[in-house]
Amino acid sequence: MKSKLFTIAALGLLLAGGCASTTPYLDQQFGTAVNTAQAQQTRNPEASRNADPVAGVGGAAADAAMKEYQDSFKTPPPTFPVINISAGGGR
Repeated sequence: MKSKLFTIAALGLLLAGGCASTTPYLDQQFGTAVNTAQAQQTRNPEASRNADPVAGVGGAAADAAMKEYQDSFKTPPPTFPVINISAGGGR
């Protein structure tokens, strides 16, 4: 009985030791893909430091555009009926 318990305990320790192995190469590379993709998709990394206001659309035009955009969610555009024409015997 003692030998059976000893064998089970030894196997448990061996399995636990095998699962505790480290992966230093993978740990060093963790997050590299995300950081690379973010850097490749950033057009101007220094944009947040630019304090100049955006030129182009005036205040009244921008307000009207935003109001129209927000109102589009209150009353969605009308839908149109879809006519499904199947050629060839189907159901």
